[in-house]
Amino acid sequence: MLAAFRTLISLLVVLAVIVGIAAWQARQVYRAPGPLPEARTIVIPRGGIEGIAAALERQGVIADTRGFAIAAWLTRGQGALRSAEYTFPAHASMADVLDVLREGKAVQRRLTIPEGLTARQIAAIMARTEGMTGEAPVPEEGAVLPETYSYQWGDNRAALLRRGETAMTQALATVWADRAPGLPLSNPRDLLVLASIVEKETGTAAERARVAGVFVNRLKRGMPLQSDPTVVYVAGQGMPLERPITRADLDRDSPFNTYRNKGLPPGPIASPGLAALRATARPAATDDLFFVADGTGGHAFARTLEEHNRNVTRWRGIEQQRRGSPAAPQR
Repeated sequence: MLAAFRTLISLLVVLAVIVGIAAWQARQVYRAPGPLPEARTIVIPRGGIEGIAAALERQGVIADTRGFAIAAWLTRGQGALRSAEYTFPAHASMADVLDVLREGKAVQRRLTIPEGLTARQIAAIMARTEGMTGEAPVPEEGAVLPETYSYQWGDNRAALLRRGETAMTQALATVWADRAPGLPLSNPRDLLVLASIVEKETGTAAERARVAGVFVNRLKRGMPLQSDPTVVYVAGQGMPLERPITRADLDRDSPFNTYRNKGLPPGPIASPGLAALRATARPAATDDLFFVADGTGGHAFARTLEEHNRNVTRWRGIEQQRRGSPAAPQR
């Protein structure tokens, strides 16, 4: 009886040693550097441990899917594995990988909507943005604030557009509240419409307020704005016009044609950026009524038609030196 007891004790000791060695080895494997040669960003799909393990193995993050699944199950009390896009460090151990999947920050992607794009152009950018889901609806013209937006893999396109619309609503309200007195604008939408024209007229930051001042002066005097971008908007149906403006374009009967109609068009022609909104809300105090390209990327401004005609003649001379460059209509 005593001998049998001693034998049992010996077996238990041996078993404990074996279990201890196995646990030590498992811990070594759990903490050992993994096969990933360099840091890599990987999309972890939704699903169970097996699907996650298979994705990690395909990308070279782990070498043993069964061992990973066992480790994930044994450490399940530390939290669930989350699907997202993560960056795994080079030679990440199994422990490191599980920490990333439980506690790591998902990769923040960036989508930039440039100033001056039309609604159709914004929808096109959204449609080809990698990592997003859902359709890209065409927003209302001018409704989205040009900005850089962060998103994660799997985010919805329509939801991001709603963020852009909220940002525009907030920006427009703030700028309208800080507008200069005496503007010939009745409401925030009028400001949005005029700012969209200013945005399309010049890409030079130093000119925005002066261009806005010219248009404000014209509105106050009942003069047509005569803005080329409004004509382009009609001719291109909200997309870039891959040809020069023609006389037929200038004569087109459209409420957006500011050569034929006085006052503001019925809606914006693009999404203006915050700088254009601010410049339009606080335009430069100027007597200018005209401007034309000056050949340097900016514009020459004039108070009188006579002065403006001289600027136009100068610009046409510059154009003649540039073969194939169309003449700019007067404003």
